[in-house]
Amino acid sequence: MMRVLVVEDEPQIAELLRAHLARAGFEVHVARDGESALRLFEERSADLVVLDLMLPRLDGWTVTRRLRALAPVPIVMLTARDEEDDRIRGLDLGADDYITKPCSPREVEARIRAVLRRNRYDGRDVLEAGGLRIDFRRRQVTVDGTGVRLTPTEWRLLETLAGHPGQVFTRLQLIERVYGHLFEGFERTVDAHVKNLRQKIEPDPRHPRYVLTVYGAGYKFGG
Repeated sequence: MMRVLVVEDEPQIAELLRAHLARAGFEVHVARDGESALRLFEERSADLVVLDLMLPRLDGWTVTRRLRALAPVPIVMLTARDEEDDRIRGLDLGADDYITKPCSPREVEARIRAVLRRNRYDGRDVLEAGGLRIDFRRRQVTVDGTGVRLTPTEWRLLETLAGHPGQVFTRLQLIERVYGHLFEGFERTVDAHVKNLRQKIEPDPRHPRYVLTVYGAGYKFGG
């Protein structure tokens, strides 16, 4: 049973989500503030966190940063704020999706399932190809033994491709998996992120070995 931590300070919303997600087959734990959320996560962990941004004690931004330091848990942000800058900030911090209130429990459930699907890979914990080593559970990447710092978007892109070696992903598929419902830009933005990723992990970015272009189709991992 997948375990979901709901971090929401409004009692009615928290209970509504808890009851619906429990009926949907999830094990649900609820925290009402940021400090309690971190404490509960350290005690019981979770497969996914639904996180309200406007929390007492510690706000959602701070909780996101601290969760990211603890584990690579997927995070779905839930907030009444619908500003583009907030959505971008959430993505930059590593959020996997961003839902604006008011929203129905069914929508939250659907977003949770979509994020969990996007975070699946082919079952291995570590992939090694040449000098590249990817630790999926720890979200760590090394090249020839040296750690590589990826942005959250670069990580999700690499995780998607390397998690399914040889499978070709179109740009639209990568947008869906990497950006989810948050991204409203053009497909070619994917190319820019691929270029940045290659600069960090490829021995020769001009002649990539790992992130390969499939002309007329998209990209695949070829390590």
